[in-house]
Amino acid sequence: MTDPAIEAARGFVGHSLDAMRRAIVGSSPELLNWRPAGDETNSIAIIAVHAVTSTRWWLSVAITGNAPERDRAAEFRTNISSAAQLLSIVDELSADCREILTSEEPLDLGISRTDPREGGSTTTVAWALIHAIEHLQEHVAHAELTRQMWELTGAA
Repeated sequence: MTDPAIEAARGFVGHSLDAMRRAIVGSSPELLNWRPAGDETNSIAIIAVHAVTSTRWWLSVAITGNAPERDRAAEFRTNISSAAQLLSIVDELSADCREILTSEEPLDLGISRTDPREGGSTTTVAWALIHAIEHLQEHVAHAELTRQMWELTGAA
């Protein structure tokens, strides 16, 4: 029997990954690399790579207790040459997220996990799982808004 928390996460994450993909499909490289307010803001390419990498990371912490390697700073330097290139990255990371959520093991949401980032604080499985979902949803909205701004400002 599938754990209800994993089943719910599978639905939320799947919906959000599909929405992120829709924000990319058919976009020009100019749109995907566009920073709406200059270098202090993030492009859709940056947002997508960061969001899906972070989701994989937090889902791993929550479900397996182990975080994959990650270069967070590099996520914010993402610059792509085509939508196909970005989709390749996002699709691979999305497949990893979906695979993590195929776990049939019941989750104990109250278990503490050591946060693998520097400092080694602890968090619960529940916090890591919920954070993975809300962080992804937040960035999907950023990507959608960035695309809308591009279309409405005539930057296209």
